[in-house]
Amino acid sequence: MLNGFEEETAPLSENERELLPYIIPLLERCVGKKNAVKSHDISFYLSHTPGARVDGPRIRKIINHIRTNGLVSCLIASSSGYYIADSEQELLDYEESLNTRATAIWKIRGHIMHQRAERFRAEQGVLF
Repeated sequence: MLNGFEEETAPLSENERELLPYIIPLLERCVGKKNAVKSHDISFYLSHTPGARVDGPRIRKIINHIRTNGLVSCLIASSSGYYIADSEQELLDYEESLNTRATAIWKIRGHIMHQRAERFRAEQGVLF
């Protein structure tokens, strides 16, 4: 779980796990970017299932579970929504996008670590 996002990043609930048999077939039909489905569409689709009220952050958590457990192969997330890649190049481009984002996050982390040390050591009268 992430600090400040405990509810959004909590492990899947039993109710959410029970929704997997509804979500997986839906995603398996979304082959190609032109057939992408967005989180709010998945939420709407699930709203017709008794007891299934799931919002965007929890949809993303469910999708993360599906992807990290290999329940739907080659599933891409984009501004168009979620869909299964229909070419190797699409997956290569997506991998590069993930690498670029990961690098950016690590770069920010490094700057924050430096700024924290600089600010709080200075407040404590500690010099580098």
